[in-house]
Amino acid sequence: MAEAVPTGSTPANIEAVIFDWGGTLTPWKTIDAEAEWATLARLAAPERAEEAAAALSAAATAVWTRSRDEHTSATLEDVCSLAGVPFDEEHFADYRDFWEHATYTDGDVLPLFSQLKVEGLKVGVLSNTIWPREWHESYFRRDGVLEMLDGAVYTSEIPWTKPSPQAFQAAVEAVGLTDPASCVYVGDRLFDDIWGAKNAGMRAIHVPHSDIPRVQVGHSEGEPDAVAERLAHVHDIVAAWRSGEKAD
Repeated sequence: MAEAVPTGSTPANIEAVIFDWGGTLTPWKTIDAEAEWATLARLAAPERAEEAAAALSAAATAVWTRSRDEHTSATLEDVCSLAGVPFDEEHFADYRDFWEHATYTDGDVLPLFSQLKVEGLKVGVLSNTIWPREWHESYFRRDGVLEMLDGAVYTSEIPWTKPSPQAFQAAVEAVGLTDPASCVYVGDRLFDDIWGAKNAGMRAIHVPHSDIPRVQVGHSEGEPDAVAERLAHVHDIVAAWRSGEKAD
């Protein structure tokens, strides 16, 4: 039985469920930012690794602050450029290895996606990320869920980040729809995910398990339409809303 708290009115004709990635489809992992960027700096600028690591860390903070306040996107190349560190894709092998433990999908994802697909719902992803699509798709492929996605938007490929309505609209269109009200969004952040989705006209489910860094907490906290204590409960919440639609 889903441990969820539905609120608000029921939207009509739910056709898709779109998910955040980090902290939602993947369990939250607290990352040591200094160690993260030191890993890249040792390869990208070995002659000044300590200085480069500090510059990369500061650049990443600036990029995510801009995402929070201005809702504009960036890439790993942008972070390197801002830090004055040479950008070379070959340098990112060790950086990816550093993150590997935090990229695995939650055990509920495969059965949840399967249930949603069997019931005729589209499944999508909208992730605030500086990583390229290829990385995300490789993780989904490794975990056996890539082919279950009807569409995915990674903000490294578009001008906006969540909570911009344009980012959510891009995700709606990525799964082949046009109306945000036909989609449910699932995420772990009350600003980027919940406030953003509601502001864009979507129904929102909060998965409240992440320790959001203070620098990434935005100006508003959205009120979710439901709270799912685990991903598996998303199916029951959406199914109940759709049953309400049929009854109407």
